Amino acid sequence: VQLQASGGGSVQAGGSLRLSCAASVRTFYMGWFRQAPGKEREFVAAIRWSGGGSTSYADSVKDRFTISRDNAKNTVYLQMNSLNAEDTAVYYCAAPARFRMTTPTLTSEYDYWGQGTLVTVSS
Repeated sequence: VQLQASGGGSVQAGGSLRLSCAASVRTFYMGWFRQAPGKEREFVAAIRWSGGGSTSYADSVKDRFTISRDNAKNTVYLQMNSLNAEDTAVYYCAAPARFRMTTPTLTSEYDYWGQGTLVTVSS
């Protein structure tokens, strides 16, 4: 499974960015994580490929970020609005190898990782 993340960049606080992650194959879920300098990688959002596309969000991004999918393109998007300096990080998309009954939110539950895309928010 290959994942290609894109869409990062620099934006001022209050602005928006949309990240994309194209997958070579779909594997149950797609998640977004981020890692700020000096911090551990943390969960941002995830979506299930099948069915209604159930989603899960970290509390810190709920109501500001929206994850969506385009199954025809094997691509997941992360629309990020009302960005602030705390959102500055390298953002990674990831996919699990195994199906889970609940949406995976831990880094250990994901097996495939994209290369990361940098998001910088200036205040």
